[in-house]
Amino acid sequence: MPQFDYDLFVIGGGSGGVRAGRVAASMGKRVAIAEEFRFGGTCVIRGCVPKKLLVYASQFPEHFEDAAGYGWSLGDAGFDWKTLIANKDREIARLEGIYRGGLERAGAQMIDDRAVLVDQNTVRIVGQDRTVTARHILVATGGRPSNHPALPGSEHAITSNEAFHLEELPKSIAIAGGGYIAVEFANIFHGLGVETTLIYRGKEILGRFDMDMRRGLHKAMEDKGIKILLHTIAHSVDKRQDGRLDIALSDDRTLTVDKLMLAVGRTPNTEGLGLEAAGVETGPVGEIIVDEYSRTSVDNIYAIGDVTNRVQLTPVAIHEAMCFIDTVYRDKPTTPDFDAIATAVFSQPEIGTVGLSEDDASDRFEELEIYRAEFRPMRHTLSGRQEKMIMKLVVDAASRRVLGAHILGVDAGEMAQLLGIAVKARLTKDDFDKTMAVHPTASEELVTMYQPSYRVKNGERVG
Repeated sequence: MPQFDYDLFVIGGGSGGVRAGRVAASMGKRVAIAEEFRFGGTCVIRGCVPKKLLVYASQFPEHFEDAAGYGWSLGDAGFDWKTLIANKDREIARLEGIYRGGLERAGAQMIDDRAVLVDQNTVRIVGQDRTVTARHILVATGGRPSNHPALPGSEHAITSNEAFHLEELPKSIAIAGGGYIAVEFANIFHGLGVETTLIYRGKEILGRFDMDMRRGLHKAMEDKGIKILLHTIAHSVDKRQDGRLDIALSDDRTLTVDKLMLAVGRTPNTEGLGLEAAGVETGPVGEIIVDEYSRTSVDNIYAIGDVTNRVQLTPVAIHEAMCFIDTVYRDKPTTPDFDAIATAVFSQPEIGTVGLSEDDASDRFEELEIYRAEFRPMRHTLSGRQEKMIMKLVVDAASRRVLGAHILGVDAGEMAQLLGIAVKARLTKDDFDKTMAVHPTASEELVTMYQPSYRVKNGERVG
């Protein structure tokens, strides 16, 4: 049997790679993990964690406004962008230290360098100009924001990566895209006082989400003052002498802003990884093609997370990592389960969702019962804020199983996590009805909607 330097070599120190490397090392395996930037990956370093911190910061102006209705008198509030970014950076450094500490305690060797494949068992450490061998190799290099090279003048734009490190807050910004990253950053910048315009080619923001959530959030954002341009494309970007940007739009208008942020998708990080040399097949956008067990076309090389372009969510990458551990080291072949994944959009208001949208469910089931409630939450009654919450359950009329649950409103993400358990467990609407409400809460609506708002039969609404 051939001898290798390591039992497992992980390329990529994000959430998925770190979890696989740490657990394998704790099992006594000889593990090395290479990361060329910072341990923690997109989520911790320049993704969901710093983004959520910016979301919190951007919510305070509304909190200050709402406080008056509850008897609070506040003085003039000031905001300092540099303080926020410095505090954010300090927290990210702390979290990176936790990731490193976990690997170190488990006995994994960390390599702060770029690693590329030479063949199916050999990896080259680029900066050190040396090679090592491993019985198994796991590629977990994630993805990056697309810089839209087809857009003339795209070099003048930023992506979410740069948005976390701006020297100063712009007075105005345009964001190209309609997905969750675009929507979240539009709310962040607007909440921090930036004049914000969202440019999206589609007919409604947040494709693949339930249409009630999409329309409800669109209205809430416009009511706050965010401009949303649908069916619109940026044709070119020109930088003016004063540093501002002129964006030529598809409707023949020109939009002038301080910054343009591109949020038009993400690209798997596979360039220059040596995949072809090792015989690893990739797909049309550079994603690594894997089977149901995350195995690539080379039987000892696996790939997990965003680099496979399956489901681009951090908890999914961690789940795939644990399935890899079960399959390779616990003699328990396990496939990732992508059914009924709960997720949230940290917009303002939030969206929390799990399971099928009404449109998707109507394509799969003959008859649906739709339970929908729209109301002004109690917390807004004294503040005077008119923002509404929407709660929706999509139910299979034949089995009564709850196929999807969707919420627009305060703390929707927190509710979605708990609803995920119910939907995953295939609970029925009868189970919801038998559950006692917690009063007074917004979420009690989920268990007190006893009559369907309408039905959908063979894809058509029938009453």
